[in-house]
Amino acid sequence: MDDGEREKTWGGFRELVNMTPAGLEKWLATEASRDAGQHRDGGESTGHASGRRIVEILRTRKADLSDDDYDHMRKVVGYVRRHLAQRPSGEVRDTRWRHSLMNWGHDPLA
Repeated sequence: MDDGEREKTWGGFRELVNMTPAGLEKWLATEASRDAGQHRDGGESTGHASGRRIVEILRTRKADLSDDDYDHMRKVVGYVRRHLAQRPSGEVRDTRWRHSLMNWGHDPLA
């Protein structure tokens, strides 16, 4: 990944991930977080695992981020953008839609 791609990915990630590492960790510890998203073989959901990785990325200095980190950041940006485009009508505070987005580091009500 060249520097231009890294900067584009970094910008999208910082724009869309609007939860702090501590706030995301607190959310990931909830039952609602564990229930949201698609679960692999009855285990942890893809989004929940992504949230744990996002916390690590947010706590890493930009200069220390790896290509794997940038690949995950790109995945986060794509997921959040697609999911935001599917916003349901009405109140979303306690919806699986919002909970799934929060697992990916984005609270649409923030």
